Order: sequence, then C-alpha cells, then structure tokens
Amino acid sequence: MQISVKEKIAYGLGDTASNIVFQTVMLFLAFFYTDIFGLSPAVVGTMFLLVRIIDAVTDPIMGAIADRTRTKYGKFRPYLIWMAIPFAGFSVLAFTTPDLSADGKLVYAFVTYALLMIAYTAINIPYCALGGVMTDDPTQRVSIQSYRFVLAMLGGLLVTTLTLPMVDWLGEGDKAKGYQLTIAVMSLFGMLMFLLCFLGTKERVSPPPSQISALKPELKSLWKNDQWRVLCAVVFFLLMLLVMRGTLSIYYVTYYLQREDLTTAFVTTGMLGNIVGCASAQWVASRFHRVKAYITLQWIGAFIAAGSFFISPSQVELAFIAYFLWSVALQTATPLLWAKMADTVDYGQSKTGIRITGLVYSANLFFLKLGMAFGGAMAGWLLAFYGYQAGQVQDAESQFGILFSFTVIPAVASLVVAYLMKFYRLDDAAMKKIQQTLAAEIEQKPEPVKG
Repeated sequence: MQISVKEKIAYGLGDTASNIVFQTVMLFLAFFYTDIFGLSPAVVGTMFLLVRIIDAVTDPIMGAIADRTRTKYGKFRPYLIWMAIPFAGFSVLAFTTPDLSADGKLVYAFVTYALLMIAYTAINIPYCALGGVMTDDPTQRVSIQSYRFVLAMLGGLLVTTLTLPMVDWLGEGDKAKGYQLTIAVMSLFGMLMFLLCFLGTKERVSPPPSQISALKPELKSLWKNDQWRVLCAVVFFLLMLLVMRGTLSIYYVTYYLQREDLTTAFVTTGMLGNIVGCASAQWVASRFHRVKAYITLQWIGAFIAAGSFFISPSQVELAFIAYFLWSVALQTATPLLWAKMADTVDYGQSKTGIRITGLVYSANLFFLKLGMAFGGAMAGWLLAFYGYQAGQVQDAESQFGILFSFTVIPAVASLVVAYLMKFYRLDDAAMKKIQQTLAAEIEQKPEPVKG
C-alpha cells in the first residue's frame, strides 16, 4: 500500500514534537541539573536510573491500554491530542528551578522528571505504534520511518541550535529563568506538531476481527516472539550508548576540548549528521540487505567512536568531523531498526494468531527506556568516579574520564549491538512470506466473529 508523502510528513511531525523534549533531556538535562539546578553528578545519575526504570515499567501498561482503546479516530491517534498539553506542561516544570532547600530541590527534580517521563510514555508509545498500522508494506514502513527520523532530527536541530542562545536571550543573564522560558516556547511548538500529526495520518492495519483482548494470552504471544526478543536486546544497548554519548557531548566540548564557546556548534554538527543519516536510510534499504547493512553501520560507528579516543584537545576540527560521521552512521541505522519493530508485529501475528501492536512497541520501549536509564546513570556515575567538579577546570583524571566515557564505552556497546543483530532473521524474503500468510488467513475469515 503506497502512503503519500504528505501523510509521511504528517507522521514525522509527531517525532519533531517528541524530539524537542527527548533531545533536550538527552543533551541538556544532566548539565542543567549539575551546573544550573545544583545537584551533584552522582545524585543526577542515580535519579536518572530510578526515574527511567519507573518510566520503563509503565511502558507495557500503556501499550496494553492503547491496544484496548476504541475510538472513531482509531486506537493510537487520539493520544496525540489527549496528552499534548500534559506533556508540554511537565516539560516546563522539569526545567524550572524552584526556590527550595537542597532536599526540597531533589524531591522536586525527582517528581517533575518522573511526571515528564510518564507523559512522554503516554504520548510516545501510541505515536510509535501508529507507524506500524499505517501500512503493512515493509518497504513503505522503512520509508515512513525515514521521513519520521529526518523530521525528528529537524526537531533535534532546533534544540541544538536554539536552546543555548534562547537561554541567554530569554534569561537575560539568569540561566535558570532562561531554561524555563526556552522549554515553554519549544513545548508550545511541539503541541502544534502533534496536532498536525493527528490530522494528517490514518490507521489502516487492524487486529484479526475474531481477536478478543486478554492480557495473559497476549503476554504469552509476546514472549514466543523470538525476533522481538532480539530487538529488545539491541534497543537496550543502542540507547545506552546513544544517551551516554549524547549526555557527555557537552562535557566533552567544555572540559576536554576546552571550547565551551563551540558547544552549540558541536551538538548541532551531530544533529546535522543525524539528519543526513536518516535521509540515507531509504537508499541503503533499497540497495543492500537490511540486516547486514545495520550490522555494518554499527561496526562503522564503533570504529569512529573508538578512534575519537586518540583525538587531542587541539584537534578541534577532527573532533567535529568524527562526531558528524559517527552521527551519520548511527542514524542511517535508526529507521531500519524501527521498521523492523513493525515487522516483528506481523511475525508475531503469523506465529500465534494474535496481533498486539501497542504491546510490542511498548515492550520494545521498555528496553529502550532501560537503555536510556543505564546510559544516563552511567554518564553521571562516571563523571563522579573520575572526580568531575561542576563549573571548574578539570584535572587530568577527570578529563581522561570524560574522554574515555565519550568514546571507548559507546564503541563497545555498538559492537554488542552488531553481534546481537546476527540473530535477527526477518529479511525482505521472510517478510514477504509472512504477509502472504496473513493475507491468506484474512481471506479465509471474511466474517467477523463477535465476542
């Protein structure tokens, strides 16, 4: 089924909205907490871990709720409207610095960050699942995800280019005020993008008409899906490396390269690489074996990240080039991965007869959030372990720790991802056979069974 460019763009705008917050959290929240809000890096790391574990636990619950949603607009689209305002509101609160005691600030940060992540779950899981029900064509799914991630990274580009200048402009010297007002402006823009996504998309793939929703058989069906299990492991390690590297990028520029003035340029360079990578995914998928291409891209990313360990602080241009190329490699792989998630839904239905789109996506996002949790926590813990002191000139040990954590550890995680993908076998030929099987089953059951 051919999906129009207009609809693909509309779908992608939903991730433009999501990434305004996701990229802000990944790139700036740790720095905001340590250098503006006033928390220690060890505390920030532990808080990231606890909140993201709580957030991850809510993912399967949200997926099950979405699968059971029945409205005239579909299962997943309504959440783009229902949750847009809460999502924007909690985003602003998370970047607000209240006049409280140290303990009061810690409680405030924990509660507001937890609420933000829960709101993100409630809007993002239905959004992700929507991409799996717009079409059952594997090629179109890659195309949809390519548009999605190009537009997602454009949202990220807005974050990297505008956040720090807007903080300075709106804050007028008060960085705490600047962050609060900046996120408020970006959140309003995100609400508009969610509305356009809702209006411009359509759900077309539905569960078998005879399927009756029951959690126990759905969970059994999910666990029998061995290809879903492979992707869960991949997603965990992938997000761990992405969040760790993204979180540490500001510290790398500020304290290792010692060029704080280039922070915006550095993270923007990475985001431009992300856009180039996402735009290249469809071309790669149409010319190469998708699974082998994904593995190769992870190897390339690992090589670039590990090689960056040997870049000295004086080689600023080389550091920019390496970060750009690493971003291209990793983000070329990203749309391929998300298209595979939709394929595991079809695979699971062909294997068990049960279609659980929301539950599959939410369970994948559970491991995604765990990866985010450990990536963010490890960044904070490693900074503390190597003696990082906020706002000060770092000693040699701290500089080494920032460099090692930014380069070598993410490289090892990429190699683990490449290894795990060797166990994934849903290539184009396999998916064509699965689609034929599902189509034949529908033809054999033309009349819906009412339960």
